[in-house]
Amino acid sequence: MKAVKLCLVSTNCKVGRWDENVAICRDLIHKAAEKKADIVVFPEMNLTGYATGPRIAPYARAIDNNLINSFQNMSDQLNLAILAGLAEKADTPKKSFASHLVFIPGAVPGKYQKLHIAPNEQDIFIPGFTIPVFAHAGTRFGIQLCYDAHFPELSTAMAMQGVDLIVLPHASPRGTPEEKRTSWMRHLPARAFDNGVFIAAVNQAGDNGAGLDFPGLSVVIGPDGHIVESATACENHLHIVDLDPALLSHVRSHRMRYFLPSRRNDLFPVSF
Repeated sequence: MKAVKLCLVSTNCKVGRWDENVAICRDLIHKAAEKKADIVVFPEMNLTGYATGPRIAPYARAIDNNLINSFQNMSDQLNLAILAGLAEKADTPKKSFASHLVFIPGAVPGKYQKLHIAPNEQDIFIPGFTIPVFAHAGTRFGIQLCYDAHFPELSTAMAMQGVDLIVLPHASPRGTPEEKRTSWMRHLPARAFDNGVFIAAVNQAGDNGAGLDFPGLSVVIGPDGHIVESATACENHLHIVDLDPALLSHVRSHRMRYFLPSRRNDLFPVSF
């Protein structure tokens, strides 16, 4: 891993306000570029907004060439990786994927589709089936979306593919930022510490116009399991964090603090 400047964006994402959300996203990408960010991460479904049940179905979008070309051009021109999310229309009637798009300079656009669907989401979202890994600015990274973070095997599968960083875009409503941070601290430090990786989580912020209010929050946890930085925000806040490869090297060079090499892969195989 090389030193990387990560930008986590806590942004307000109105349900069904596609053009407005895209415009805000584009503006914040340019601001992240001005701050010399290498990777900019938006919350889960920032482009369509997030809702469960029938409220989101009319606003799910197919991923068309206009969307792909627009964001890929920004990635190429600004030389930064862009991670942005939407409810992606699926072939199954009235069903969508919770997808996060990945645009990397000079690369073919990619995406991650949420693998674990929460009980309150299962009427409308369907799960993906792959665990992709991406790379930019000398850093390999994976993506998990919100509920995915509660399944330790997923982080291990990504770590075994050589990721240095796992980003966790959230659309997690209710509570204060302090309460949400307390909730995240129950499990996110373990994902970092057990696998020797950086963890970076970012949530939506504010009233989404569809009955949900989100506590704006972003947190980065080091591979030692300790918080590197955290920030709260009402909306449209850019949290810039420098990820230090020396911290990763310190953990991974210590035989009693880097656990992955001792994993019993014969007992617990992982397939990708």
